[in-house]
Amino acid sequence: MMAMQGSIALKPTIEAIKAKKIIGLANKEVLVAAGDLINKLKKEYKSCIIPVDSEHSAIFQCLKNENENEKTIKRLILTASGGPFLNLDEKKLKNISLEDALHHPNFSMGKKITVDSSTMMNKGLEIIEAYHLFNINKKDIDVIVHPEQIIHSMVEFQDSSILAQMSEPTMDIPISYALSYPKREKSMIQKFDFIKNSKFTFYEPDLNKFLCLKLAQDALNISKSMPCFMNMANEILVKRFLNNKISWLDISNKLEKLMSFHSPKNMLDLKDILDVEEEAYKKAITI
Repeated sequence: MMAMQGSIALKPTIEAIKAKKIIGLANKEVLVAAGDLINKLKKEYKSCIIPVDSEHSAIFQCLKNENENEKTIKRLILTASGGPFLNLDEKKLKNISLEDALHHPNFSMGKKITVDSSTMMNKGLEIIEAYHLFNINKKDIDVIVHPEQIIHSMVEFQDSSILAQMSEPTMDIPISYALSYPKREKSMIQKFDFIKNSKFTFYEPDLNKFLCLKLAQDALNISKSMPCFMNMANEILVKRFLNNKISWLDISNKLEKLMSFHSPKNMLDLKDILDVEEEAYKKAITI
């Protein structure tokens, strides 16, 4: 189970692949920074990655009986809670405190991922992760805000059928699935109550309000070294926010500026990736 937080998990993940392990991947930054290299090594060493993120676990389960060679997928639909500031007036974003950002409506998580959820960068990273996990066209990955977080993600097929994976909003289920795959272990969670959970709402994400989501989409469209650069720069900016050095709005505004400075380049090996991360670190620590 690869559950280390941030880009520090890259080297251990590569070593696990080379050891031909089945990897439960609970870290999205690894694929964001080095998805092409990870997929190349995974194929070379015949390793296997089982996604643990609830959204990617949902898609993985929906695709379990599909033949990838038949190109049956029309699009992937990642759901997002919208975070703690979904309904906050845009004018009040400049007043967001660290305490505000660390309050997630549905999950208790680490500080970095909780801040990423508040900026919706977490969903942006998940778009890039889904691209590398499921070998799908960039334009065929959508995000929809679903505050109830009962539907964890969906797959729409070429015949317009949609499969959705649903459950209570708890990480117990995707973690159990990854650990027991391909079996399903009995859960202690009570039967799902459809009457109690009868309200499902969906919204388009506001890309002006949540600029980080747009920046992640832009990074994927640019590709090459841009996702890697963006990922590390965001990681450093979030650390600075957690240390009360910059504001919540500074995270997205400074990240946008940093990305405009970066010249995307091809990354052929681990050294190239580490060089890009070092560049991002040096620039993000001082901006």
